[in-house]
Amino acid sequence: MEFHDAIARARQAGACREALEAVESMSGWNEFALHPRAAEWAMWYASNVMQDRVRRLEPIIARHPEYAYRYASEVIRARWPQGEAAIAKDAQWAWRYAKHVIGGPWPQAEPAISQHPEWACCYAVDVIRARWPQGEPAIARNPYYAYYYARKIIRAPWPEAEPVMAQHAQWAYCYARDVIRGRWTQVEAAIAKHPHWAYCYARHVIGGRWPEAEPVIARDGFAAHYYDCTVRGVLGRKEEEK
Repeated sequence: MEFHDAIARARQAGACREALEAVESMSGWNEFALHPRAAEWAMWYASNVMQDRVRRLEPIIARHPEYAYRYASEVIRARWPQGEAAIAKDAQWAWRYAKHVIGGPWPQAEPAISQHPEWACCYAVDVIRARWPQGEPAIARNPYYAYYYARKIIRAPWPEAEPVMAQHAQWAYCYARDVIRGRWTQVEAAIAKHPHWAYCYARHVIGGRWPEAEPVIARDGFAAHYYDCTVRGVLGRKEEEK
């Protein structure tokens, strides 16, 4: 594929002015390959101009995790061994490749994926669909993903991750509501410092008044209003009727 012919095709396909100005000043493919955005532009050319594989550009695309993944999923629509070495080193694109291209576990990429709380959780939920011990240390470092993993995968209390969730009122409340499904007394003092989450905890976990938290809830107009309407009012009267 001749370099200047490729530029002409890109211009006809509506390539952006910035990209065209950059490549028009280049001497050929060797210089193009050195540009920081070469993989992005090569992927765009394959997808939007040729709408097919462009083997001349594949070594350039294969160096970049994101564009190697996109080339495999959008152009080849199948596994692309040439790009896998780069993809496997990036947790996000490795998870996407395993889910959308391979359609199952990808052991080669698991060392990278297992280091990142978000993508380790997504890999366990969307790819393995079961507990993934290799990724659990990273997942347990993040309160949201620890809660989500416990709820979606373990479906039971996860003591190893509780110290992290206990430091964040929102996820401590959600963990009590959705995983423990009852009061989590060890974190109630922390939750009681946050009006909104204290109201939610009273309504959805305790299921009634929570006197210890009422002074804090009263400081927030929104939380106080709904606490009065749904907890101290309705649920409180039910308790009195028992």
